[in-house]
Amino acid sequence: MLRVFNDISQVRVQNPVVTIGIFDGVHLGHVEILRRIRKLAPAYKGESVVITLWPHPRFVLQPDNTELKLLTSLDEKIRLIENQGIDNLVILRFTTKLANIPYDQFVRDYLVGRVGARHVVVGFNHHFGKDRKGTFENLLKSAREFNIQAERLDPVIIDNVRLSSSGIRHMIEEGRIVSANKALGYPYFINGKVVPGNKLGRTLGYPTANVMLDEPLKLLPRNGVYAVKVHVAGHSLKGMLNIGFRPTVESDRHERTIEVNLFNFNSEIYGEPIHITFHEWLRSEVKFNSLQELRDQLTLDKAEILKLFRTKSSNN
Repeated sequence: MLRVFNDISQVRVQNPVVTIGIFDGVHLGHVEILRRIRKLAPAYKGESVVITLWPHPRFVLQPDNTELKLLTSLDEKIRLIENQGIDNLVILRFTTKLANIPYDQFVRDYLVGRVGARHVVVGFNHHFGKDRKGTFENLLKSAREFNIQAERLDPVIIDNVRLSSSGIRHMIEEGRIVSANKALGYPYFINGKVVPGNKLGRTLGYPTANVMLDEPLKLLPRNGVYAVKVHVAGHSLKGMLNIGFRPTVESDRHERTIEVNLFNFNSEIYGEPIHITFHEWLRSEVKFNSLQELRDQLTLDKAEILKLFRTKSSNN
């Protein structure tokens, strides 16, 4: 059972083996680090500890930059870390004050002084402390000073690509969902709530659930149609999802919408929490000349998605 600390001064852990980072997405590169601290902890008769920074440092250091979107909300990140069997998670509030602490002072006051780290594990590109001067070489220097161990893991490479949260964000922004899922180690997902829409889908024979994200800063894939799986109101369903501006019916709309048609499902689910996993990008969003053209295309989309899931099922 994961213990979560929102105040680092409250941490009381026996012989902690520690890692620190943002861990946005908790992708396969992060998983290697988490597995390592989990494996090392018994050798110290201790426990694994993850220190994660929240909010994302770029939101604090570049407040006018609105381009960054998150792979995972804080709650989602907590659940993914818990799934890796970690003992303790410390949520360290990132502030400009914290950003200005020199790396050696951070090791002394936080990693050793407050957490009591015996062994620290970091990723291949990890930097910390003021002006990011906390390189691995400087971490080793501080570790020797405080008689603790430190190690750096090699990068994880999949399909000749070195895994990183920023790289996975680019994949998702470009609609390369299959590649992103491979790098993440799980299907990319969003969580939200079903909200009322204009009910046009019903008249087309393809009713849709309109989704409002739980985390407004969550990264949405590129506009278009996706093969998805959905968990809502106790049901696990397949479906097709559209992200975009609905140009056929609302050509002047400037706000992106998320609409999902659930296959073989017609119940009312307004207000229900909804969990959606993305499995493949199907096509771009298109402005059709008529609603009949749109209906015909939706029929083709559904058939293609069902075929896709059947193929995946048989391959597995």
